Amino acid sequence: MTKFLPILFVVLYAFLMMRFSVWRTRKLLDAQSQPLTDPSITRLADRMAAAMGIPEIKVRVFEVEPVNGLAAPDGRIFLTRGFLNRKAQGEVTAEELASVIAHEMGHVAQGHMRRRMIDFTGQNAVFVMLSALLSRFLPFIGVWIANLISTALMARLSRRDEFEADAWATALLIKAGIGTGPQKSLFRKLDALTRNRAEGIPAWLLSHPHVEERIAAIEANEARWGRPGQVS
Repeated sequence: MTKFLPILFVVLYAFLMMRFSVWRTRKLLDAQSQPLTDPSITRLADRMAAAMGIPEIKVRVFEVEPVNGLAAPDGRIFLTRGFLNRKAQGEVTAEELASVIAHEMGHVAQGHMRRRMIDFTGQNAVFVMLSALLSRFLPFIGVWIANLISTALMARLSRRDEFEADAWATALLIKAGIGTGPQKSLFRKLDALTRNRAEGIPAWLLSHPHVEERIAAIEANEARWGRPGQVS
């Protein structure tokens, strides 16, 4: 039993780190967000809610400039102020932002938030254990290798979740009569909107799949379901 104590300690440490991160994120979102009031987006959110058979989809605006959407650990959906500013400038449409909401709803519906918290705990545990092991044999680069391995593991799990959330969003957008056109057009804009250039980074280290892969997966789902992706 004693030989397992270091492993138990590492897992407990990683779990406490995760819980602290969740607490800190919730406090930040509570302090820096407000309800979404843009009628052009809330009307589309209402259409998606009706398609799901629920009263409403509550969306909040996170008052930060980076362009992003997120689902909080407690299931709340957020669009950043930066995203809404891009809509005001005509760079994105209400339908494209509705596709972001649908995507984040997909994360919530499929339990990705809880799974990511477990993954985060596992990643930290793997990193600590590998660092201790590899540093014995590779004292100068052991920590770097351990970080590379644990990061690659987390990136692979994250890409899986993104594809699943995309598919869920595709189904909802079609059912709500919005279609997948906005979902695909937004993906084509993401690099410019986020200024996130992934060229030169190995695909297995990216936390999100390449845009071309995501669009191809959406179109494959449309073909398999026999449903068009046009906006109605």
